[in-house]
Amino acid sequence: MATTPERLTVAPIVGPDDPRRFTDSGIEVKPLYTEEDLPEHLDLGEPGEYPYTRGPHREMYRKQLWTMRQYAGYATAKESNERYRYLLSQGGTGLSMAFDLPTQLGLDSDDPRCLGEVGRTGVAIDTIDDMRTAFDRIPLDEVSTSMTINAPASILLLLYELVGEEQGVPSQQLRGTTQNDILKEYIARGNFIYPPEGAMRLTTDLFAYCRENVPKWNTISISGYHFREKGASAVQEVAFTLANGMAYVQAALDAGLEVDDFAPRLAFFFNGHNNVFQEVAKFRAARRMWAHIMKERFGAQNPKSMMLRFHTQTGGVTLTAQQPQNNIMRVALQGFAAVCGGTQSLHTNGYDEALALPTERAAKIALRTQQIIGYESGATDTVDPFAGSFFVESLTDEIESRAQELIGKIDELGGSVQAISFIKSEIEESAWGYQERYRIEQDVVVGVNRFVEDEIEIEDLLRVDPETEREQVERLKAYKADRDQELAARRLEDVREAARGTANLLPVLKRALRDRCSMGEVCGAMRDVFGEYQPSD
Repeated sequence: MATTPERLTVAPIVGPDDPRRFTDSGIEVKPLYTEEDLPEHLDLGEPGEYPYTRGPHREMYRKQLWTMRQYAGYATAKESNERYRYLLSQGGTGLSMAFDLPTQLGLDSDDPRCLGEVGRTGVAIDTIDDMRTAFDRIPLDEVSTSMTINAPASILLLLYELVGEEQGVPSQQLRGTTQNDILKEYIARGNFIYPPEGAMRLTTDLFAYCRENVPKWNTISISGYHFREKGASAVQEVAFTLANGMAYVQAALDAGLEVDDFAPRLAFFFNGHNNVFQEVAKFRAARRMWAHIMKERFGAQNPKSMMLRFHTQTGGVTLTAQQPQNNIMRVALQGFAAVCGGTQSLHTNGYDEALALPTERAAKIALRTQQIIGYESGATDTVDPFAGSFFVESLTDEIESRAQELIGKIDELGGSVQAISFIKSEIEESAWGYQERYRIEQDVVVGVNRFVEDEIEIEDLLRVDPETEREQVERLKAYKADRDQELAARRLEDVREAARGTANLLPVLKRALRDRCSMGEVCGAMRDVFGEYQPSD
């Protein structure tokens, strides 16, 4: 497999002695930038005005800081609740739920396939009882909650809504986000359940349901984060994320929704990497591109439909197991870039996450990193602080141009759903390039391929007690035994019947969950109708 500059999205392999410098997207960085490097027609505008290059809000952080939303969840709902309340007590301003693999795959904890995975990569949520416990003593009218969940996104949202109702919180007051981005699962992560047709139906049904019932909820977080974790360059991250966004918009239009009825609640999710200048330019370019796409391609009239609002998580793939405390500096740089690029919410990784789930100490340092950026760095004192920089404006324009070329190729293939194989191959090419550049020390990773130490630092790591899995399974079995079995069976048949039809699925799913059907049972009922996705490559 060869990598060449002509691809326009991947840095070339040139060796450590070559005097040229490239970003990971193959953009050559000149030794000096001058006024001559500025784009001929700067498409800046004002903050809060189309095309939103400088940010979606006029005053940005002068008026309100971003949501400091730490990604957390492990073992059972009880342990996760304790971590959520700890983070809020330390000044966190939002919650972000991490789910275990069985939950992400729509499987109950008592499924034999889940042995050894329950509660490992996040919290196990099987039932309304689990969701109730996860948010015990956390008023849902006072927090914003993000859920990193895709194939079963509608079910987790409905469980959250049911808990809100029990707390006396009207659904109209619930604030948060479901990731709900199934296309990136086919491309980069593999945590899918249904084939695209059924999965996209669930996605657009959630759009319509929230418009009527949970209007402050962000119905999707279109994710480029996982493309970057898989090995994509910054240009590829922008192009593939926006292309997927276009596919969701078109699917919603095809389902009969009006663009301005759902587009204001679309959100995005990007990765933060170490090259501060490229990352700032990436965020600015993505915002400008989305504004043009929504206005010119889809005819949006509402300004909020054209605003690209996004969450950023610092780059998990940049964290190193070697010299893990170096990751604190990496995360600080990445968080600073996200803020200077205008993020609406931010998660900063724990420095020990290359080794295990973050300890409480690591999570607090990560949160304090955000707070120091917000209150001490000066990045929040003025809007779009890098605007007008010869270097950053040139990078912004170059990223937009190269990303637009990639989107054009995806369009030629019929859109993201038809271009899954193409997108996967592009990311694989980029990932190979990263590894080659590290191998020959063209790209330096401190502590890994330069400034290496013989001793490996092993921190005190968070270890999930294996006993929590057994306890979760026992609770689930007791839950299933303590219900009206005939009613539960009827509700699951109602789900199958609704899946065979065309009406919105979410009201039927909600009734099943309220009447004590489990998450895995409801997903399984839809699986009976939609089938399972089988990758072709």
